[in-house]
Amino acid sequence: LTLPQFVQLMDNFVGEDISLPTVKRLTAFIKGEYKQTEEEKMKQREKVHRMSHMAQRKQLLEGLFEKWDSKACGSLDLEEVIAVLSTFKGRMGKEALMEAKEQLCFQYPQLSKVGKLSPKAFQIFLELIASKFTGNEDETIDNLVRFLTTSVEQSHTRSLQSSARRQWLQDIQKAAETSGTSMEPVYKAVIKALSPDMEAHGDNKRISAYIALLEENWLSPERGQVLLRYVACTADDAPYILNQILHRDMKGVSFAAIDQGKPIYVPSVQHHGNIHFWNSDRPVEERKGSLLVLPLYDAHWRVFGILGLDTLRDQCHKSIFLTHEINFYEGVCHAFSKAYHHICMWENVLQVAVTALDWLYPRTPSIHAVTAYLVAPGKDKNYVLCKVITTDNIGQKEIHRSPVVLLREENLLRDYLFKCTDSSEVTLTSIYGEHHIAVPLHDLSRQTLGIFDISIRQHKKLPPQEQKDLQKMLKMAQAACSEILQRSLEEREPTQVLEAERVANVRHAGILFHRFMLQELRECV
Repeated sequence: LTLPQFVQLMDNFVGEDISLPTVKRLTAFIKGEYKQTEEEKMKQREKVHRMSHMAQRKQLLEGLFEKWDSKACGSLDLEEVIAVLSTFKGRMGKEALMEAKEQLCFQYPQLSKVGKLSPKAFQIFLELIASKFTGNEDETIDNLVRFLTTSVEQSHTRSLQSSARRQWLQDIQKAAETSGTSMEPVYKAVIKALSPDMEAHGDNKRISAYIALLEENWLSPERGQVLLRYVACTADDAPYILNQILHRDMKGVSFAAIDQGKPIYVPSVQHHGNIHFWNSDRPVEERKGSLLVLPLYDAHWRVFGILGLDTLRDQCHKSIFLTHEINFYEGVCHAFSKAYHHICMWENVLQVAVTALDWLYPRTPSIHAVTAYLVAPGKDKNYVLCKVITTDNIGQKEIHRSPVVLLREENLLRDYLFKCTDSSEVTLTSIYGEHHIAVPLHDLSRQTLGIFDISIRQHKKLPPQEQKDLQKMLKMAQAACSEILQRSLEEREPTQVLEAERVANVRHAGILFHRFMLQELRECV
């Protein structure tokens, strides 16, 4: 137990109306009776040491990845890494490298196609190599890190450029972490990241930028099974591009970039012959410049959209994209993909909560209202609570796409919610005679991901059957959320149990809740 968890456990145990002398007697009793054997102390120390060691290794390898990823493009070229590592420890090192590569490609089948290492795949690769050598694995990892660190050299100018660009990419992730389930702040952060980079490192070129995402083409499948919908763009281009749809049978190179899984660069659009110009008001003689279309990948290296940039607004004849700019735009794609899928994860968690509450309400008439919160980063390493669902006494729900934010210092009467977040344990309280049960949803490390704030009005506890149904709902919601988080963490294909999961992508997270409910029922039978 952590300190907040222990305090919360004791608080729940003694209740609200306990006298101070009783609390003192309980404290004295625990101090006198609590014993820890030497074996337990040793196990605890080993656990703390192991967790600290894993955190240090992760930090070390993340730092190495960043040093190698000087272009801030979010991935490393597999063959480039192998070429450097092939000189590590001679022949024995080469054998270890080839064995590790074979295992890595088995774990990540897409590697043989795309040849790119994500930060996690890079860490696994180095750990696989280290495991092939006899002796202490930690020492081998340290030697590998030192070897790879000395293999990377950066000029001061390139280092500053990389540092500035990395900050702009972090702003994209920050927008995702603080915007609830709304994509708009993420779109704005992407466009905003491109402008200062063009001013600082791109010779002040005037660019247009746009994001288009793939959708199923339900209305006109004869024009292609999928279409591209333009969901964001630079402000000046909004009247011409925003919400437009590109079909496969229209001019353009976007679908070629999607099919090939590679960026497509057109240095002179006026000479290409297969470019779709959205702004029909622009005179033909001004339709000059460069075009760059980059595919957007998910964690499995499947394309789900494109990022496009052009210089048609810049009539300077030197308005071309340089290699270091293209590398940075690949980094923007990677940052956007992470942010986009973070929002999708929150959306899935929200859908689980909605489905869980739909299941719960008909079975628990004693529950007056339920409010759901998600935990998000705040200022100075603090956190805030984002209200995302409000449910009244008849089960009517309001979903807050742009969440209502609660700060601890401004919500003293709701401090029980923050205690629940700190301890990641159930918290009971009474406010002006209204009883509340705050229940945490955990992430994979048992930190608080979200909270159900359940009001049972004047009832001190629920009737036994309602309590049982509430516990069942919370158990299934937790299982569904853990599954969602595990999928996003492992970069693996999801395991689908029910046929409905294969045909209903949009409602999949809600179906996941019912899948766990059904699996438990099967086990009981």
